Amino acid sequence: MRSVIWLVLLFVAAVVAAAALGRNDALVSLFYGEWRLDMSLNLFLLGMAATVFVLFGSLQAIQSLLSLPLRAREWRALKRERAAQAALREAQAELFAARYARAHRAAQRALDLQVDVPSLKDDREFTILAHLLAATGQHHLQDKKGRDDRVTAAQARASSGSASEGILLLAAEWALDDRDAGRGMALLGELPPGVARRTQALRLKLQAARQRRKPLEALQTARLLAKHQGFSSVAAQSLLRSLAFEALDQAFDEGQLKRAWQGLDDADRRDAWVVARAAQRAAKLGHLTLAQSWLMPAWEQAHKLDVEAREQLALALVFCADGLGSQWLPTVEAVLAQHGREPAVVAAAGMAFAQRQLWGKARRLLEQTASAESLSTPVRRLGLRTLARIARQEGDELVASNCDQRAAALD
Repeated sequence: MRSVIWLVLLFVAAVVAAAALGRNDALVSLFYGEWRLDMSLNLFLLGMAATVFVLFGSLQAIQSLLSLPLRAREWRALKRERAAQAALREAQAELFAARYARAHRAAQRALDLQVDVPSLKDDREFTILAHLLAATGQHHLQDKKGRDDRVTAAQARASSGSASEGILLLAAEWALDDRDAGRGMALLGELPPGVARRTQALRLKLQAARQRRKPLEALQTARLLAKHQGFSSVAAQSLLRSLAFEALDQAFDEGQLKRAWQGLDDADRRDAWVVARAAQRAAKLGHLTLAQSWLMPAWEQAHKLDVEAREQLALALVFCADGLGSQWLPTVEAVLAQHGREPAVVAAAGMAFAQRQLWGKARRLLEQTASAESLSTPVRRLGLRTLARIARQEGDELVASNCDQRAAALD
């Protein structure tokens, strides 16, 4: 298409020249001393045009010749700039390939080349990125002093903005890798409020709280992460439960346990798994009344729960049944009527009836508990010992001795 356009323009120029110069009979006379030169006007115009082109070409050639040193310097600078950029890309590629020593060397080479490149000499982002790539390689090589020196150098060049935020996040992550949770939290505290709510910052804050063994703080952070879809729903639920368990397990008296319970979110206090863990912890500390008060609301909603959650509540009641009040009987009987095929519910009902001295009901349920292999050994052993106690209450020492022997034989 371009050649066609040039051909058309050539024809147009030929037509214009023929129309303007075809009948031009004028003459141009040039005098120099005794000499006289006559030529047609057309030849004179063509000669002038040729002279202009020759002069213009000569000037361009002279200019190119004079600018050759400058262009050589620019070419060398461009070559060094390309080498520096290539070294930076090489450092990043080597880092992704887990060749940390090579990544560090490539980043240092980029910094060395940057000094000789005018266009990169004052480029802060290039310097910061090279220092961070080198620091990352040194972090994986366990060169903590060299890494910290690189971070300091990067921070000295960084102003407010993404570069400064990235340095703080990386430094906090590396501090947590060093198990220095205090320094990690201090670095995270320097982040602006908006940055501190980002997913990566929340993940680091969660990790720091867990390292510092502050499960309630970690629980709040994990809930924010779950809200921002930082985890899948299943992973979030599992993490929240494990953190709630950790908070409850750190309580060693009734006051600490109550504070830990109140520190949980309403959703956690409604979770059957968390309720069961809290009740078991209270029972282990000898506060059975407190444990039973937490279990009662959950047992009233047991028919709405899945099998696993109901099993956790039932097993918690097995170990919290001492001194069970009569108000529990209607609830236990209702759950047993609906879910009497579940071994854990049977065990819990048997223990509840035994505590209320309903030995006829309790004996049958506890015998089922003792023979249920799906239940854990402590639950089966407790069922056998309760059967032995019932037998002694009835004066049947032979049956009681047999139950004790079966309980002792369980692994």
